[in-house]
Amino acid sequence: MPETKLSEKVQKIAKEIESLTVIEMADLSKYLEDKFGVSAMPIATASAQPTTSADAAEAKEEKTTFTVILSASGDNKLGVIKAVREILPNLGLMEAKKLVETAPKELLKDVKKDQAEEAKKKIETAGGKVDLK
Repeated sequence: MPETKLSEKVQKIAKEIESLTVIEMADLSKYLEDKFGVSAMPIATASAQPTTSADAAEAKEEKTTFTVILSASGDNKLGVIKAVREILPNLGLMEAKKLVETAPKELLKDVKKDQAEEAKKKIETAGGKVDLK
């Protein structure tokens, strides 16, 4: 993509905008919308949408299954080990301890949203941190 040529005055304004915080940018955007009657709404493109029913089915499938990843054990490692053993009852105490100590680790893969949320709640209640993917 070719670089856009800007006048010195516009370059100075652009530098100032680049140094703004996100909140300041949001305020500026609102001001410009009110002042000039313009909108910063993104324009949807056809390429962003699935083109075939197979793509749509694949996108829908991704939203129904999740992977639960223990990202950090937190301060209450013992509580997190107990929670991991509740989620994975086939693990022994030493296996659960090793899993918690070597976080980030995958706990569950391709599970339903309800099961993933339940596991996340147990780990976070125990003091650990969980990512759902």
